[in-house]
Amino acid sequence: MAERTVFQSSSQKRVLSLGPQASVREAAGVMTRANCGSVLIMEPPEALLGIVTERDLMTRVLAKGLDPERTTVREVMTPNPICIGPEAKVSDAVVIMIERGFRHLPIVGSGKKIMGVFSVRDALPREIGSALSQAEFNEQVNDALG
Repeated sequence: MAERTVFQSSSQKRVLSLGPQASVREAAGVMTRANCGSVLIMEPPEALLGIVTERDLMTRVLAKGLDPERTTVREVMTPNPICIGPEAKVSDAVVIMIERGFRHLPIVGSGKKIMGVFSVRDALPREIGSALSQAEFNEQVNDALG
């Protein structure tokens, strides 16, 4: 079975974005309504400036006591986020996330077109199933070997 690509696995193919002057409260509202863990910060014409995640809201806003109404997303975003192409393998994306310590990767296609965001959650369903299958197999082998 061929390994899935990040675009095939991405649950967030609709691009959720805000301009850099949007407030942190606006970002939290947009993310909540879309049931999404990140929002891309973009400037016309579709230039990716950064990304704001749930973790950013917690560590860069709440933990520092910033006012979500007066703080702009530009102030707390991760600028120039690492991006991944739509044909990249899920395992390659997961390695990048583990090595870099983040959970969201914008998916950027040809012409710098934003195609979505790959989240670590998108990697879980099949990989957990594979891990469980492997664990069951190991248990059966151990039982057979006594």
